[in-house]
Amino acid sequence: MIRDICKDEAFLAQKAEPATIDDLPLAADLLETLEHHKEGCVGMAANMIGVNKRVIVFDNEGSYMVMFNPEIIKKSGPYDAEEGCLSLTGTRPAKRWKSIKVRWQNEKFQERLKTFTGWTAQIIQHEIDHCEGILI
Repeated sequence: MIRDICKDEAFLAQKAEPATIDDLPLAADLLETLEHHKEGCVGMAANMIGVNKRVIVFDNEGSYMVMFNPEIIKKSGPYDAEEGCLSLTGTRPAKRWKSIKVRWQNEKFQERLKTFTGWTAQIIQHEIDHCEGILI
């Protein structure tokens, strides 16, 4: 189901709760909402559709990927970026990392580890910031 985009900065500034297997339907809604906004959006976190859970979806080089409870465990190559967000107006500066190692759970809640670089790494960092209640 396509959901409305949350623009309430007080809600968006809350740290998200851990996701559970019961949040699988939430991931489906996130994917549908991201697909609906694909012209101007490359990633979403659950709080962007009004649900305070650690779930993100994003464009991973042409196909969508879901992460439950993602966390960055290693990062290197800091740089300054300028980013926009469907939940916020305009663009804002953000500090990002060229390479990040992420630990998350997949749709079967199996733990995964992978290093992401470049544009995909930047998208993931933006969405994990949402999970942490950090607004760009």
